[in-house]
Amino acid sequence: MTVIAKVAAILDAFTADDRGVGFAELQRRTGLPKATLHRLTAELVVARLLDRVNGRFHLSGHLFTLGMRASVERGLLEVATPFLEDLYERTHETVHLGLREGTEVVYVAKVSGHRQTRAPSRLGGRLPLHATAIGKALLAFAPDAVRAEVLAAPLARLAPRTVTSPALLRRQLDRAAEAGVTFEAEESAVGIVCVGAPILDADDLAVAAVSVAGPVGRFRPRQHLGAVKAAAAGIAAVLARRATMSSA
Repeated sequence: MTVIAKVAAILDAFTADDRGVGFAELQRRTGLPKATLHRLTAELVVARLLDRVNGRFHLSGHLFTLGMRASVERGLLEVATPFLEDLYERTHETVHLGLREGTEVVYVAKVSGHRQTRAPSRLGGRLPLHATAIGKALLAFAPDAVRAEVLAAPLARLAPRTVTSPALLRRQLDRAAEAGVTFEAEESAVGIVCVGAPILDADDLAVAAVSVAGPVGRFRPRQHLGAVKAAAAGIAAVLARRATMSSA
C-alpha cells in the first residue's frame, strides 16, 4: 500500500456511529502494523485531519470543512436545502438527500424534527442501494452497468423484509423507472417505511435522490409521493438552470 492508500484506509475506518476509536480498534479495522499506524495517526493529528481526545481518535472538524469545498456536494446542498425544508414542513417526517457511490447511497443531508424516526440513516453514512427507497431511486436511474452489478451480486439482508431476490428487485426498478418514485416497506429497518424520488440530469440519470421516511404506524408513503417527486423535480430544475448559466 502507498502512504496515501494507508491514510485513506485510516480515515475510511471511521463510521458515522463512532464516538471515538481507540488505537487497538483502529488497528483491527485497518490491518496496519502498529508502528505504521502510530506514525500516520500522529501525522494526521498534526495535519488536523484527526483529533485525539483522551486517547481516542476522532475525525476532525477540518475534514468537514474540506468536504464542504467539494463542488458537487456544495452546489447540490445549496440548491436542495430549501426544497428539503419545504418537504419537511409538508410531511413533518424525516427527509433525506443522498448520492450514489458505487453500489451504496451516501446520506449528505437529513432534516428531521423532535419526533424524528429511529431510521438507520446517518449523515455521512452509507446503506446498500437495494435496501432503501432513496437507494432504489438512485439505482433505477443509474447507468445500466451499475444496475447489472447490483443485480448480479448477493443482496445483503438488513431486515426481515429486505428484498434479496434479484428478480423482485428488477421488477421494482422497472416500475420505478416508469413512475419516477420508489418505496421501502421495512427493508432497511423494522418499523420504517419510506418514499423516494430521483433528481435527474439532462440524460435522465440520477445525480442524487430525495426521500421521506417515517414509522409504519404513522406514515403513509403513498400520500406523499407527489410532494417528494415535486421536491426532486424542483432541485433538478434549479441545477439544470445553473448548469446552463455557467456554460453560457
